[in-house]
Amino acid sequence: MNSKILLEIIVASSDDAVAACAGGADRFEVCSALGLGGLTPSLGTVKAIKEAVDVPAMCMLRPREGGMAYGEGEFRAMLLDAELFLEAGADGLVFGLLTPDGDVDLPRCRELLQLVESAGRPVQTVFHRAFDVTSTPEVALEQLVDLGITRILTSGRAPTALEGADEIKKNVEQARGRIEILPGGELDAECVEKAVQLTGVDQVHLYVTRSERDRSTVNNPRIYFGAFVPENEFDCRVADEREIAQIRKTLDRSA
Repeated sequence: MNSKILLEIIVASSDDAVAACAGGADRFEVCSALGLGGLTPSLGTVKAIKEAVDVPAMCMLRPREGGMAYGEGEFRAMLLDAELFLEAGADGLVFGLLTPDGDVDLPRCRELLQLVESAGRPVQTVFHRAFDVTSTPEVALEQLVDLGITRILTSGRAPTALEGADEIKKNVEQARGRIEILPGGELDAECVEKAVQLTGVDQVHLYVTRSERDRSTVNNPRIYFGAFVPENEFDCRVADEREIAQIRKTLDRSA
């Protein structure tokens, strides 16, 4: 008899976590801003999930949209968030740290892993789909093995995990049990079984939701609260110091 396939579900709230647990989830990835690919959740969200259900929670460390070559301030925020999540009882941390050339940022990975080791308890570490854009994935996989990363989340370098099934199978074969391979990317009830069969994995990662309307904004449907909608995975929005300074001058003249 085949062993049970572990089901990891992405959740963004304690309500999500309760529903996912009731549906049979074995593990969570906790994120915010799924429309941006998943960003760091709030500390309150992590605490609420840990209070609500007894299911392992992997917490995302991703300070912004776009690529994964972070500035000093962004990386510092990741370290601080990691420390807070571990104090709150997080069972694992999910991150992807790349150089501007698309290689694994080994020094920063080591620094983050040193923080994990200081927790004094077992903590899982997950290198997320930043793996799918590394310049040389075979080399990256060996580097992540050497670092002691628990698992790699990957779509097989394809838009969906089903399309990337052959590559995921190659990852599994290269890993040889030294690091876990977790397929994720547009998997659903219709294709998840086929993905497992094609790749030979023992765990899957899914984002499973339904639409639910919050009618509290119905009085003025012209209002949109989002600042922007990303057009690609290359660009990220950063503060424009020069324009801010110009606005400051304009306001000072108007006072």
